[in-house]
Amino acid sequence: METTFSYNRTPSRTGYDMVIVGGGIVGLATAREFLKRRPDLRLAVLEKEADIALHQSGHNSGVIHTGIYYTPGSLKAKACVAGHQAMLEYCDEHGIPYELCGKVIVALDESELPRLAELYRRGQANGVQGLEMAGPERLKELEPHAAGIKAIFSPNTGIIDYVKVARSYAREIQEQGGEIVTGCQVTNLDSRSNYTRLKLKIDVNTHLEDEIRARYVITCGGLQSDKLSEMSGKGSPVQIVPFRGDYYVLAPEKRKMVNGMIYPVPDPRFPFLGVHFTRRMDGQVWAGPNAVLAFAREGYRRWKIRPTELFQTMTYPGFWKMAGKYWKMGLEEMYRDYSKAGFVGALQRYMPEVSSDDLLPGPSGVRAQALAPDGRLVDDFLIQHGPNVAHVQNAPSPAATSSLVIARMVADAAEENFNLVGQK
Repeated sequence: METTFSYNRTPSRTGYDMVIVGGGIVGLATAREFLKRRPDLRLAVLEKEADIALHQSGHNSGVIHTGIYYTPGSLKAKACVAGHQAMLEYCDEHGIPYELCGKVIVALDESELPRLAELYRRGQANGVQGLEMAGPERLKELEPHAAGIKAIFSPNTGIIDYVKVARSYAREIQEQGGEIVTGCQVTNLDSRSNYTRLKLKIDVNTHLEDEIRARYVITCGGLQSDKLSEMSGKGSPVQIVPFRGDYYVLAPEKRKMVNGMIYPVPDPRFPFLGVHFTRRMDGQVWAGPNAVLAFAREGYRRWKIRPTELFQTMTYPGFWKMAGKYWKMGLEEMYRDYSKAGFVGALQRYMPEVSSDDLLPGPSGVRAQALAPDGRLVDDFLIQHGPNVAHVQNAPSPAATSSLVIARMVADAAEENFNLVGQK
């Protein structure tokens, strides 16, 4: 039987060697990596929510990506290909279920064939194993209900429950002597010459405050990553703009229409992938998502509004530069957000037999999109290093797949930047 662990409600000491801010999958993987290397570290993970993995780590489609899409040589490409293998090995070792159900990336017409060919070339350049270019007959064997004239079949793309992975990381942290403190929000980071002072709000309902010190701090704040960087006095080269994605789910009697995953060929003119079909570990099939501006950084519902956060978005120059470039796509996404018929129409391009009656309301997630002042959507992982504080500022998909490898990257750089080499 799986052992269960509870998390601390307050830090157990006033001073630590290392503090990780953020109890998502990347923060937990990073803490685990440091304790594997240095079991003697006095380490704590601070999470502002009442539990771990409640935001992007627990609101994603649960795909184990292989690394097809990403620019060869980028951090994403390197981390995803290595991370895919590391994730499978980790799950095998720790008994976490997953399924390599495979994915097809379908070209609907001849205009998409050059992009499909480039995607295949990119996947091969990244070292993705098992890729197959599938003609229409092979596509029908793989996904009988999918539209398309040609497809890339990625047999090693899989599905998993990343919350279970995060809990396994957390269990290892505690077994190694690390602390996980939930309901503990960092409100300020004051970096000194040889330590950082962290001001904390303990339990948002009681408004108790506390203060601890750490020799080294790494923030993995996801939707709050830019704010944490600004707290430490480093500023932030990007601003997080939240985009909500809503899903429908196929009715239970229609789930057999999808064997694995059906994805579109990405359009380089647009910043988001577009709607697709994804099988889940619990048997559900998710259809979507759309991508619309969220009115709060943790705005999972359409009308959840935090005026201060919305004001920060609307007054950021980069947002308006981005909006000016993608306004037409934005209007289309908004239409699909309010019109089920519009959403269904987008899905029917890839699976013509699906109807409105086949789709039930599903979950939603919020993507932490890092946006540069010039309106450029930052695509690659972004880590800001310093002498005693480091910030993981952009860790979008495939961060969950790549979490073990991202943790190694962070730890490698931190050991050098924090002058930990040789210290025990």
